[in-house]
Amino acid sequence: MDVKSAFLYGKIEEEVYVCQPPRFEDPHFPNKVYKVEKELHGLHQAPRAWYETLSTYLLNNGFHRGEIDKTLFIRRHKDDILLVHVYVDDIIIGSTKKKMSTEFERLMHENFQMSSIGELSFYLGLQVKQKSDGIFISQDKYGVEILKKFDFASIKTTSTPMETNKPLIKDEKTKNVDVHLYRSMIRSLMYLTASRPDIMFDVCACAWFQVTLKTSHLHAVKRIFRYLKGQPKLGLWHPKDSPFDLEAYSNSDYARASLDRKSTTGGCQFLGKRLISWQCKKQTIVANSTTEGEYVAAANCYGQMLWIQNQMLDYGYNLINMNIYIDNESTICIVKNLVSHSKTKHIEIRYHFIRDSYEKKLIQVIKIHTDKNVADLLTKAFDVSRFNFSIASIGLLNL
Repeated sequence: MDVKSAFLYGKIEEEVYVCQPPRFEDPHFPNKVYKVEKELHGLHQAPRAWYETLSTYLLNNGFHRGEIDKTLFIRRHKDDILLVHVYVDDIIIGSTKKKMSTEFERLMHENFQMSSIGELSFYLGLQVKQKSDGIFISQDKYGVEILKKFDFASIKTTSTPMETNKPLIKDEKTKNVDVHLYRSMIRSLMYLTASRPDIMFDVCACAWFQVTLKTSHLHAVKRIFRYLKGQPKLGLWHPKDSPFDLEAYSNSDYARASLDRKSTTGGCQFLGKRLISWQCKKQTIVANSTTEGEYVAAANCYGQMLWIQNQMLDYGYNLINMNIYIDNESTICIVKNLVSHSKTKHIEIRYHFIRDSYEKKLIQVIKIHTDKNVADLLTKAFDVSRFNFSIASIGLLNL
């Protein structure tokens, strides 16, 4: 559903004044200003005022707000549930019974001018195909748009988004490039990572050089576009018939960053066979060993799992016995060993909460072979065969 002129429904509490529009001045009071009573597009207070208006209306009509996601509103009736997710003036509704969705549409039409778009197919740049056996999420239209925007519609393609034998370095000897062009390309690619984890590491690696960028860095970004040209329609497949267990894969690439020797954290979370979240981030500390880097990555991965676990409570699911797959035996030993020693006493306390959760039997840490750790895709570049195997393992398909 879409709200027509959403901002005009909210009343702002702050005192805001605007000048009289040019050529529309009041001849009797040309030097006076207007006091704004309702929202206007462009005001910083407008989205907040609209949200307060809508949320108050929903809460007064039997909904309750999500504990984690405050833009999620829930109504339950016996064993059925209605979910309403709000993003400014766009609303997604879902329910276990069609009647509840119809009643909600009627409720919204009573107080707001709404347009019912129908079954969810496009939302915030994400294309959604709902099939009988699952849901396919992609951004191929957006991918085509950015290829045209940067004049890459007719370039040669490549099989991988980054070369394995050419890591990005500071490279002070080569020529400077247009800063605005480079950053614009990075911003466009970052939005594409919402459905394309296969380019997540490569885009993040190029983003690290937005200050000291050179010709070699621009070539690396162009290679990502060449890869997108060859694989424009990849997307995430969420099968319907799949277990609903929360599990995650964690990995770290030790001291890969050439500028500060920090490690790269990679993590991805699954609901059964559905990839729902992934991360690629440079660690804030300099790890003294591979084990320490893996331990920090595992703690960050578990933090994301906790957020998902609490989020799922709003949907009525209490996910327990979560599994984290790690390919480093020493890291697993540190998680299970509750005694501090010389190799771990310097690690920041905030990373040790994963130990406490293991002691309470909230999670299980499981050893996995490196070749089967799908989080490896988020920490380094691969050759063609390993890269294709990794993207197939996380559920990236062409439909």
